[in-house]
Amino acid sequence: MSCPLCGEETTPTYRPFCSKRCADRDLARWLNGSYAVPSQDPEDIEKALEETEKALSSGETGSHFKH
Repeated sequence: MSCPLCGEETTPTYRPFCSKRCADRDLARWLNGSYAVPSQDPEDIEKALEETEKALSSGETGSHFKH
């Protein structure tokens, strides 16, 4: 079995990953929202469109976090 992130051979300790580094990279992707499951629920789609229109009309761009 190969690591889904880098393709190296996996180790039993970190399976399905090859190392702690790849396991941590995968966790970071989940935590920052890089992975998402698309919804086909019409209410979810409508809400997303409303939020996008609201953000565009208020001039929001990029991250919601202020640096």
